[in-house]
Amino acid sequence: MRRAAARRGVRLCEKAGPLAIQLLFTVIAWFAAAAALGAGSTEALERRSESGPVEATVRLEPAKPLIGDPVTLTITAVAEKGVELLMPEFGEALEGFSIIDFVPRESIDEKGRTVAVQRYRLQPPKSGRQAIPPILMEYVDRRAGQREAPEGLDAYEVWTERLEFEVESVLPKDAESDLKPPLGKLAPLASPPRSTWPWVIGVLAVLAAASLFAVRALLAWRRRARRRSAYEIALGRLERLLARPLPSGELIDAFYVELSGIVRWYLEDRFELRAPELTTEEFLASLGESPDLLRNHQALLREFLRQADLVKFAGVQPSREDIAESINAARRFLDETRENAPFIEETRSPQS
Repeated sequence: MRRAAARRGVRLCEKAGPLAIQLLFTVIAWFAAAAALGAGSTEALERRSESGPVEATVRLEPAKPLIGDPVTLTITAVAEKGVELLMPEFGEALEGFSIIDFVPRESIDEKGRTVAVQRYRLQPPKSGRQAIPPILMEYVDRRAGQREAPEGLDAYEVWTERLEFEVESVLPKDAESDLKPPLGKLAPLASPPRSTWPWVIGVLAVLAAASLFAVRALLAWRRRARRRSAYEIALGRLERLLARPLPSGELIDAFYVELSGIVRWYLEDRFELRAPELTTEEFLASLGESPDLLRNHQALLREFLRQADLVKFAGVQPSREDIAESINAARRFLDETRENAPFIEETRSPQS
C-alpha cells in the first residue's frame, strides 16, 4: 500500500508540473527544519560565583529556546548561617525581556544555611543572540568575629556571571525568500450588457449618500456634545474608584489593576503613548522618547508602575500607607499634566 501511495504521489507531482514539485519540496524542508528545531537541546545554562560565605548560581533553561517559547531563569543564593542575604529587586537587570511570571522563595536547609531563590519566566523579544546581564546580590556578615560589611559600605556584593544564549528561528537557514514571477496577464473581462436601470440606481445612490451624510452629521454633533478633556475623564474614573470601599486581602490586586489602568489610558489619551498595549518594561523603555514628559514625571510613573506590578504579579500585600502613596502618585500625575489635555470622547473602560 505504501508503494502504491508513493506512485500516486509521483504521478500527481508529474501532472502538476515543476512549480508544484518545487513548492512541495520547500514545504517538506520547512517542516523538517521546524521539527529539528523543536526537538533541539533542552539542556540548561548554569554559572556559579562565590564571595566569602555566599554562593550565587544563575540558571537558564532551555539553553537553545525556539522563538516564541518562554525561558525559565532561576537565581539562587546560598549563605552560611549568620549571614543576611539581600536579593535583587523584582525585574532588576531584566529590562530587555517580558516578565511572564515571578516566584520568590526563601528557606533554611539542614545545615542552617539560608537558601533564597527567585524564579522568572521570561519571553525573549526576538531571535538571535541574547544575554542575561550580571545580577547584583548583597549580604551582611553577622557571624561572630566577622566584619559585617566593607568599610564605608552597607553590605558586601556578589555578582552573577553573564549568560549568553541563542534564540532559534523557525525558518530554516537555506529557505528561499524570493517571490516567484507572475504567471502572466489575465484575459480582459467582457463588457457587461447595457442596463435599463442606471437612472434608478443613480437616484437611489444620491438618496443613500444624503441620508448617510445626515446621520454622520447628527452623530458628530452628539459626539461633540459629549466630549471632555482627557484629564476630566481620567479624574472622573479615579473618583469613582475611590468612592468605593478600600479593598483588602486578595481584592487589593483588582484595585491596583483598575488604578494602573486609569493612568495607562490617560497616558494614551493625553500623550498618545500606547501604554495599555505595552508591558511595563516596554512602556518604561519608551518614556525617554516622549518630549512631552518631564523627567520628574517619568520618575513618578516608574515608581508608580513598579509598585503596581509588585502587587499584581509578585503577590505583594501593600500597607495602607503604600496604597495611599499610589493613589496620591496617580492624582499628582494627573494634576501636574492637565494643561493642554486634548478633548476626547469617553468610549472605553480602563484596563491594566
